[in-house]
Amino acid sequence: MKLVSISKDKYEEYRLDLMFNAYKWDPQFFDNNTIAKHVLVITNEEHKELEKLTENLDKETRQAEEMLNKNLKLAKPLALPQKINKELTKMKNYQPEKHIRLMRYDFHPTIEGKWAISEVNSDVPGGFAEASIMPQFAMNLLTPHKYWYKNFGDILVQAITKKVKPKGTIMLVHCTSFSDDRQVMQFLGDKLKSLGFNIIYGAGDHLRFKNNKAISILDGNEGEVDAIFRFTPLEWLIEIKPKHWQGYFDTITPSCNHPIAIFAQTKRFPFVWNRLEKQGITFSTWKKSLPETIEVNEVKNKEGYIFKPACGRVGEKISIKEACKDDEYEKILADVKKHPKQYIAQKKFNSKPLITDEGQSFHLCLGSYSVEGKHAGYYARISKLPRIDSFSADIPVLIEGEENDR
Repeated sequence: MKLVSISKDKYEEYRLDLMFNAYKWDPQFFDNNTIAKHVLVITNEEHKELEKLTENLDKETRQAEEMLNKNLKLAKPLALPQKINKELTKMKNYQPEKHIRLMRYDFHPTIEGKWAISEVNSDVPGGFAEASIMPQFAMNLLTPHKYWYKNFGDILVQAITKKVKPKGTIMLVHCTSFSDDRQVMQFLGDKLKSLGFNIIYGAGDHLRFKNNKAISILDGNEGEVDAIFRFTPLEWLIEIKPKHWQGYFDTITPSCNHPIAIFAQTKRFPFVWNRLEKQGITFSTWKKSLPETIEVNEVKNKEGYIFKPACGRVGEKISIKEACKDDEYEKILADVKKHPKQYIAQKKFNSKPLITDEGQSFHLCLGSYSVEGKHAGYYARISKLPRIDSFSADIPVLIEGEENDR
């Protein structure tokens, strides 16, 4: 695994190409450039290892969520928001073969030479264009070297076409006022539209549900939809307070992702493992990859633990002291003390930084997608600090050799 620099004379054009031709509309976060000046290249052996890990983790995760759905008493340690808990009983009609299951597992190289997983983005993982178009632009810059990559967008769209009737109507549900959400949905919508699907861009409250079927109420797009692609996180959806959000739980309209994803989305997911193992489900891959995770009140005098919000996203409020700015660390600790059930404590792993030819050091988060249980490509970010958050830069992932080599 290595970071390959993009030459200075090519970088600006590459950055503009991504902005105008690869749906990378938000290349800045405050004053931070979020388009890396490097390409991540992994070996075929590393790819095969990650592919296997991803599919094993995915199998364990899907078995767990289906067991939890059948026996909600086992899910009590997840301490899900009360409003969501009330709706979980509506998922009894969930049939996995009717819906599209998408997840992304976030891996980090460690100084011990292993992979540590920080979380699974089980509900609404992003990075679609960055995992589909960005690698192609990067590959063009690095010729004549031989590389290949998995086109995540193609794999996801193929899975959708198997579950949705030809030329069907698909609503892409997202926070319509956020450009970073819209760019993800626009990428997906354009690909689906090119295949003949009717695409509606809507918010969470633009759907109503009748007889468990989703119906669009948008002007000019009224009527039943054939599929829902939800990019609004479930816990955000309930905070937006649309009047009919409960219909997402028991709809028979094919969905990606169905709300069953909330079981593994919370970082309290490890707290149900012992209960589920008694039901015959194994978590051998999870236990090898995820650092020890315990309740906040179990830390006491233990050293080497960090705190993470159970429903946190994009690295927010993670108490890695050297990565916190100003008084952020103290504020996190105060919030943990005030709301301990909203956080988990996790053994801090030793992230191994990658060193560029110029001597720069970057920490890596390598997101590995699964679609319908199969590995589906990569989305990666790098940071100078050992916390991957909104200040991090997106970096394309290429695999050494030719695609036939696999």
